[in-house]
Amino acid sequence: MASRRQRTPLRQRISRRTFALGALGVAVVALYAILVSLQTVLYGTPLPLSFILGAALCVSPVLAISRPVWAIGLFTAAALTLPLTVVPELAIQSPWPWSVPALLTFALCVGVVTFLHGARLGAFALILGAIASLLAPVLRPDMVALPVTSASATADLIVTTAVASAVFLIAALVAGRVRVAAELTREKEHSALEEARRALVEERTRIARELHDVVAHSMSVIQVQASTAKYRIPGLSEAATAEFDDIAASARGSLNEMRRMLGVLRTEDQTAELAPQQGIDDVPALVDSIRRAGVEVGLVIEGGETATNASPAVQIAAFRIVQEALSNAVRHAPGARIAVRLHAEVHRIRIVVHNGPPPRTPDGPGGGYGLRGMRERAELLGGSLSAGPASDGGWDVEAVLPVDPDVSSAPSSTSPDKENP
Repeated sequence: MASRRQRTPLRQRISRRTFALGALGVAVVALYAILVSLQTVLYGTPLPLSFILGAALCVSPVLAISRPVWAIGLFTAAALTLPLTVVPELAIQSPWPWSVPALLTFALCVGVVTFLHGARLGAFALILGAIASLLAPVLRPDMVALPVTSASATADLIVTTAVASAVFLIAALVAGRVRVAAELTREKEHSALEEARRALVEERTRIARELHDVVAHSMSVIQVQASTAKYRIPGLSEAATAEFDDIAASARGSLNEMRRMLGVLRTEDQTAELAPQQGIDDVPALVDSIRRAGVEVGLVIEGGETATNASPAVQIAAFRIVQEALSNAVRHAPGARIAVRLHAEVHRIRIVVHNGPPPRTPDGPGGGYGLRGMRERAELLGGSLSAGPASDGGWDVEAVLPVDPDVSSAPSSTSPDKENP
């Protein structure tokens, strides 16, 4: 939803820009056609000069979009030259030194420069245009020799300057309003992002607090009880003492994992200094820890060099999938033999964890979220995971992970979302 909210204003901006450019183009073409005709017929300017100077005058608003300084210079030169090319006998009957199309072009140029490039550059264009129009009577005194023509030229200069100044003020105000609206939009987006970030941090803190207060405390109690059992219970055999030591070691490892996870959850910028995560090289040690608990586990790793060269995300996912699959097998198929096989190819790693049929029915319930978590890990990397009953009455968990997640595609998995029976 957030990406759609961002794209819609972008489409609107593109549409408005296209509409504005189209309207500007139509206005420029219309002014050019009228200006050339009036300048030739009513003012007596030679047709080639009317074409050239009219083009220079009318193209300036379009050029001002990307080259405002060039546009101002070109317009000023054309505005200064065009009134000097008139025939007095004809021009004395019409507005001079600014014809109506030239006046509108002047206002349009000032408005475009002010709106797009700021009031300072717009004022520069306005002042230069006004100076150019004031120089015309100085260079053509014959056009203002009579009181009537002098008054007419003065009125023309006043009207032109007033219209251009009004357009300058309007463009400056509209540009300021647009900038303020854009700033407000950015502030709203920033506030929304901050609100979402704050909610995320609060949720992460709440989860970390629950994990610390409930799970970590219970694991600490287990570790302390297992570590002190040989001192509290007299007459323990060496096998029982070793079993308690293994339980304490497993609890300490789980506590370390919990502390690492709490560190990530409580770090707002997610840049906590973390200890190295387990990878495929740690799978043999994981299997050994399961063996010490009395479970018969077989392990085969093929293509070890390719597997260890996989990306860190794939390494962590592979270890966690094997860990969860072994945990499910021990919990839901107690006493069954387990076989773990990792086969690394050039572009993918295949993980198969198979347990035989359990010699007795497990005591605990069979539902949970282990398989769902494994499947999510695999699919986030562009891999897949399937789980289901094996032909011998046991259970198979098979995962396929890409060696390089960036160039892989994510195949869909159709296996049921259920735990080992």
